[in-house]
Amino acid sequence: MISSRVLKIRKRIALVAHDHKKKDLLEWAEFNKAVLAKHELIATGTTGKMLEENLDRPIRQMLSGPLGGDQQIGAMIAQGEIDVLIFFWDPMEAQPHDPDVKALLRLATVWNIPVAMDRASSDFLMTSPLMHTEYEAIIPDYSDYVKRKI
Repeated sequence: MISSRVLKIRKRIALVAHDHKKKDLLEWAEFNKAVLAKHELIATGTTGKMLEENLDRPIRQMLSGPLGGDQQIGAMIAQGEIDVLIFFWDPMEAQPHDPDVKALLRLATVWNIPVAMDRASSDFLMTSPLMHTEYEAIIPDYSDYVKRKI
């Protein structure tokens, strides 16, 4: 059985950045301000505050990542409330909440949502024609897996 969900024209975009990548994300967001204005933005704590100030628009703010914000975003992905994840993560710095980060990326893959993890992939994602139209995302069938676990 194939199931899907429709990503509407106005996407719900989660924006997350590790401490050493916040400046990069802010610069990227400023450069893409006009495109981002067409979408609903959700972010983890500090990143959300910084984006709201720099973009001069409301950002739905979750908790800070280490306090559970990554898990909140992950839950929203599982509930179909996030369409795109842009996560500027720091591959050179150990994160105290690394298991949460891995869980977030895992959920994005499980639910087949587009993920960008740096400027280049974010640019490609935001300039894709699919970002500006409805898109039917196929959701993998996990029914056999769920039955196995019972």
